[in-house]
Amino acid sequence: MLLDIMLNSLITSKTRLRMLIKFFVSAANNGYLNGLANEFNESTNSIRKELNNLSGAGYLLKSKENNRVIYNANTSHPMFEVLQKIVRQHLGLEDIVETVIERIGDVDQIALTGEYAKGIDSGNIEIIINGLDVNKDYLEKIKPKIKKKIGREVSFLLNQKLDLNSIILYKRITR
Repeated sequence: MLLDIMLNSLITSKTRLRMLIKFFVSAANNGYLNGLANEFNESTNSIRKELNNLSGAGYLLKSKENNRVIYNANTSHPMFEVLQKIVRQHLGLEDIVETVIERIGDVDQIALTGEYAKGIDSGNIEIIINGLDVNKDYLEKIKPKIKKKIGREVSFLLNQKLDLNSIILYKRITR
């Protein structure tokens, strides 16, 4: 929650914050002007301004595809990993992973899925947990605590297949 306040005071443009989430929660996410305007329910002018600012600073790359300019995160930018970590902390993903791994059981994998994996700040974070003997009661018990800490709802999906948009947050290293 403190990071939320700090980030909101540092980045005063809500549109820019939403774009950082969109492009830096997963490097696979991309977007184009009209699509982003529709997704964020914003004017194309405000989206264009932020796209120009972020691409001008080198954070986003542009490419042409079917008469559209497509934007995606510049993974070779020196600040890419830092921004990705900040965005993931802002969303509370690291807190969720730490909480789950500490007390949940035998976890093989934790992944972000749904709207947030696509970079859409919808207010409900969907987390897939794959593993044996996962403590479902504990997960239900920690939901309100996580919501209070990160300011977002969390849904846990147990032993589900990952989809193309899923982002692996934790994977057990097998020996």
